[in-house]
This record gives sequence, C-alpha cells and structure tokens, in this order.
Amino acid sequence: MRKTGLGAPRTEPRAHRDGRADIDPTQFVQLLATDFGGIYQVYLAASEERLKMLRLAMSLLAAPFGAVVALASAKVLDPAALTAWHRIPPYVFALTAIFGAMGVLPYLRLIEATSRHLRTARAVNNFRLLYVEELRDHFREVGWAPNLPIDPAYPESFAPTSGPGVTAIGLAIVDAAYISIGLLGLSGARPTPIVVTVWIGVTATLLFLVYHIRLGAARRRSEPANPYGFPSVES
Repeated sequence: MRKTGLGAPRTEPRAHRDGRADIDPTQFVQLLATDFGGIYQVYLAASEERLKMLRLAMSLLAAPFGAVVALASAKVLDPAALTAWHRIPPYVFALTAIFGAMGVLPYLRLIEATSRHLRTARAVNNFRLLYVEELRDHFREVGWAPNLPIDPAYPESFAPTSGPGVTAIGLAIVDAAYISIGLLGLSGARPTPIVVTVWIGVTATLLFLVYHIRLGAARRRSEPANPYGFPSVES
C-alpha cells in the first residue's frame, strides 16, 4: 500500500502472471449495472420512437382526408365528384400518392426502432437470466419465481403475428393502397377492383419484404468477432 496526497492508504491492484490486474469483483458488478442501465435507456428510447413513428404515420395517412374536407368546405371541390372514379380531380389522386409515399419514411423508421427494441429486450432478458441463475437456490428457499422472461432468445427477431409485426403489416397495406390508388388515378386509367387489388397487393408485398429482410433475414448476417467463444444466446 502507499499513501495518497491526503494521507489515506490506497491498495494497489495486484498483477497476475499474464500482466492483468487483480480487480475487485464489486467493480464487475458496477460494470454490469452501468451496462444494463445503458441498454435499458436504449430500450426505452426505441419504444418511444416506435410510438412517435406510428403517430407520424397515422397523421400523414389522415392528411389527404383533411385536405379534401378543407377543399370541400371552401367549395373548391364538389363532394359529389368523389362518388365516381372518373370524376375525382387529379390533384386528389396526387395528394393521396404523395402522402402515401411520405408514409413510407415513418414506416422504415418504425422498423428500425422495432429492431432496436427487440434487440435490447433480449439483452435485458440476458441480464435478468444472470442474476436468476446466481440466486436460484435462494429463490427456491423462499418460494419465489420471476414472472418476467429470462430467455435471451425472446422476443424473436421476426414475429409477424406480434404487436409490432401486425402494426408494420397494417402500415404497409395502407401505404400501398394510398400509393397504388394515387398513381392509378394520375395515370388516367379507369381500373377495375381486381386491378386495384393487384396493385395494392404487389406494393404491400414489396414493403413487407423490407420488414422481413430487416428483422428476419438480417439476423443471419455475419456476427461480430467472438474471441472468447461465448455461445450465441439470441434468436
């Protein structure tokens, strides 16, 4: 030991034979707590961004209806013109296509926020598994069991039937409907319901593929270097 400038003794860390310092185990606990706190903040931020992007997408999808109501109230647009496809003014189709295309941006941001949210949720479960494994004997003695997931592979990366998955699919279909109807109307064609349905289906499939590739196929990307050989615990 040696004294600091205030005269208090300080213990020097002992060095291992391989040159690494002998660190107090409590410092590892502090490191884990700091790491967990950072991951949890990212988890909360991703969850909040998902809600913001959903609100933004819904606002953009409602904008054409608001514009049509405003134009009809100002008597610029005859409401009776909206009852037949061939009577709808081209600028209504243009508004529909533009706001549908603008809705793709929050859709993509929603996918990215969902990816971060799921990844950090698995990381939180992995931390929870750490203390559950260490305290499982004590939990058994007191008759207590955690009611939160401790599986680091949960939730899955790609789950179309989950809440985020259904939201992404729903936005893809609505954005596809806006874009398809707007472009078909601007083309001057008088499509049949089958043609409109096919256009919407193709466009929605393309948008859904973006969701699938980002959350599903992306999990098969090359993993970062793992020099210590830790097993992969993610889905």
